[in-house]
Amino acid sequence: MSTDPKKELDFDPAEARLDEYAGDVMMKKSRFLGFPINQKSQLVGFYKWLYGSGFNLSMINNAGDPFNHGDEILNTLDFEREVIEYFAPLYGFDPGDTWGIVTFSGTDGNNHGIYFGANYLKKKTQKNPILYVSEEAHYSSKRLADLQNLELRIIPADVKGCMITEEFEKALVPDKPALMVYAMGTTFKGGIDDQAALNAILAKHPEISVYRHLDAALFGGYIPFTEYRDIINRKIQPFDSIAISGHKFFGMDEPAGMFITSMDVKQNQNPYEISYLNASMPMINCSRSALSPLKFWWIINHTTKEEFSAQAEGMLKRARWLKDQFDKIGWPAWLAPMSNTVYFKRPPEEIAANFHLSPDFDERRGGALSHIVVMQHVSEEKLGKFLDVLKTIRK
Repeated sequence: MSTDPKKELDFDPAEARLDEYAGDVMMKKSRFLGFPINQKSQLVGFYKWLYGSGFNLSMINNAGDPFNHGDEILNTLDFEREVIEYFAPLYGFDPGDTWGIVTFSGTDGNNHGIYFGANYLKKKTQKNPILYVSEEAHYSSKRLADLQNLELRIIPADVKGCMITEEFEKALVPDKPALMVYAMGTTFKGGIDDQAALNAILAKHPEISVYRHLDAALFGGYIPFTEYRDIINRKIQPFDSIAISGHKFFGMDEPAGMFITSMDVKQNQNPYEISYLNASMPMINCSRSALSPLKFWWIINHTTKEEFSAQAEGMLKRARWLKDQFDKIGWPAWLAPMSNTVYFKRPPEEIAANFHLSPDFDERRGGALSHIVVMQHVSEEKLGKFLDVLKTIRK
């Protein structure tokens, strides 16, 4: 027990508990292989600026449209607009025909995509749309259909995690608008819905009005910086909006993301004019984080596109290496094209827990499964340690 009265007075039990928790996180994160988060922070310099400037003591709120706002200064709307304008061309949006916001998460981006799509189709057709989504797409789209009281068709997926084209065609209702949610990298298997094949089905029904939203939470971050970029270029594969996560590939330290769409879609929303903001506010949220846009802005101003490309290619290369290593030891494993997610027969629970491997189940792949999402911090060395443990149970 300390005999120093000053030390006893300075002791803060709340801080001590947080220190213990932080130490536990730092110990575990090196083995955190089963979830799509980038543990290589690019925000060290940002936080030095934040606390050095005193900005951390200011309450700021992005309650407004980053593309249409007045002279108020207690927000970061200009930075938010610059973030959207940086990314929009990567997805085929034209300057001057782009609208978007920095969101709280990929789910927030999907919420906006579904909301904007439903409003757009209702305005064009005076009919309520049906939302179509793959059974293996992120669960948020199903939950959001329920939240927004939309009719939902969940389409079966093939063994690779992609929406089955023939099943979609059977489910398609010809006298109602179609609100499509295409999965650009399913949560567990990394499956990518075949936009061209699904669009070909829709082309058979010109009487159906269609809105296409891409749920590209993880893959939408890195694919623009790879040879596969055309699959999320709306000039090549037409879509109306896209949602991307910021806390995955881009290394934000809290949930964040982007929702990007066209001005045509934005202008066909419910025109709620908000007098105290002196503008129409199409977004769902009033208050939005003013700090997340600054973090995004910091990252894109301290990372070149060449560096993003190197990170993306490195992830894909290590994912292919991991799949090869599984093959060499005879452990069943699969890797979808363009994916950084290797899924495999689930190891014993002690191993799965130690490396924080999320579970799944598919009889077509032999039953219980796990996956490793090869992010920037997931090096060959870390993967090698996992494989070494796995080899011990193959002997």
